[in-house]
Amino acid sequence: MRSLFDTPTFNFPPESELAAPVPPIEAVLFDFANTIFHVLEMPEWLRRVAVDAGRPLDAPDVVTASLADAYQLPDVQAAQVGRDTDQAAHRRGMYAWWSRVDFLRGIEELAYDRMIADDSWVPYPDTGPVLQELRARGIPVGVVSDIAWDIRRHVVAAGLGELIGAYALSFEVGREKPDPQLFLKACADLGCDPRRTLMVGDNPARDAGAAATGMRAFILASEHRTGERGLRQVLSLVG
Repeated sequence: MRSLFDTPTFNFPPESELAAPVPPIEAVLFDFANTIFHVLEMPEWLRRVAVDAGRPLDAPDVVTASLADAYQLPDVQAAQVGRDTDQAAHRRGMYAWWSRVDFLRGIEELAYDRMIADDSWVPYPDTGPVLQELRARGIPVGVVSDIAWDIRRHVVAAGLGELIGAYALSFEVGREKPDPQLFLKACADLGCDPRRTLMVGDNPARDAGAAATGMRAFILASEHRTGERGLRQVLSLVG
């Protein structure tokens, strides 16, 4: 019996099939962060942390700049390596970063809880409509994400839980993109052929790794968006 952590392998089709027309897209996988959901804007996250901690936030711009500077420190960067494959490692990585910022020092645990709170991640305006349309067309949908906590609750909180049929999350599988096994696990759980599956993400170095499995990849512009993400273009690629 295959366990959760056993992942399938992909065998490329025979020469005769490779000479045939490219098969249509019959399933779609999405990245999570900055593709179908985004985290709260930094000023709002800091404001909520300040309220939770009962700590005054006099200069959010200064704190934001301090966070950016602290993230570049060598020891902070080192603490981020491999963080998405283990919940405890991710928490340590965040604490190592935030402890170098005066406003967050001493309240790292509270800040972390606020970061992963159900309402700290919200869908883009076009996420729901596109997922609904895919459901209407009978196209199964999965999520493949480098993430260190269970994002299903964010999807459920947004009222979209029934629209996603499978999740391949790095902290559960113990692998990070572009490892092809993450993409293949999502396909296996959906019962979909990788060659008939589209991967949608915003990181060409990671999300385009799906191409190694025979999938096609649609890479969104890597820009910080809060309005529509451009997901409607996916609908034109689905057979």
